[in-house]
Amino acid sequence: MPAPPLDINLGDVVQMRKPHPCGGDTWRVVRLGAEIGIRCLTCDRKVLLPRSTFERRVKRFVEHGIGNETAENAKNEKRKT
Repeated sequence: MPAPPLDINLGDVVQMRKPHPCGGDTWRVVRLGAEIGIRCLTCDRKVLLPRSTFERRVKRFVEHGIGNETAENAKNEKRKT
């Protein structure tokens, strides 16, 4: 049975298994979909990876960004005020 997909949100900061040529290994998720867009926090380079490749290369989550539920709650709170 295949492993369930990772719970990835915009703004997540992840550490990848291999370092980028600039020397950095931490990336921020900037795009979600069939391909995951990540931006190097050291040199600001943007890379698109297929979701399957991204999930294999992630070593750990350093910081979690705002999830869909949290974003919707913040949006609803803003409308109330």
